Amino acid sequence: MEANGIVLSPDPRLRQECAVIEEITPAIEALAEKMKKMMFENGGCGLAAPQIGELIQLVTIDCDYSDKNDYDPYVLINPVIVEQSDHLVPFSEGCLSIPGISCEIERPDHVVVEAYDLDANLIRYEASGDLFCVCLQHEIDHLHGNTMFERLKPMQRLKAVKEYQDALARGARPGETE
Repeated sequence: MEANGIVLSPDPRLRQECAVIEEITPAIEALAEKMKKMMFENGGCGLAAPQIGELIQLVTIDCDYSDKNDYDPYVLINPVIVEQSDHLVPFSEGCLSIPGISCEIERPDHVVVEAYDLDANLIRYEASGDLFCVCLQHEIDHLHGNTMFERLKPMQRLKAVKEYQDALARGARPGETE
């Protein structure tokens, strides 16, 4: 199931392990541009390739796009969390693939991520206790077949799935929370 070009849960594509990108081709560059545009149009701060049906390790992130003229998301190819703190903090998360709800998810409050950019440069991203830190982890989860539902405890998951089903029945679209 899709809405606004975004794959919606429980589509099985969201549960797949994504392939490593071996070469940055014009098709990968075009896909990254498409993802940046779709992320912005749907009001997201992150988008992973499986969320548009592409099962490869490609992510776009922009947690500060208040000015449309200054919109320049990060593109992360084959991102890997290389360090993370043991200290978990709760953060209210939404997801373009799970519209209409938000869930409080506990995640490490500090991560270091390594990924390639579109010029094949290895870039190191470090984030602590902010939306960027959460977004990095959330989007990398998507590349390994995990949605925010998998981060919830069993009873929280049951409640969140019910809320999501109700939101879909009300016509929730990507970018909407509650």
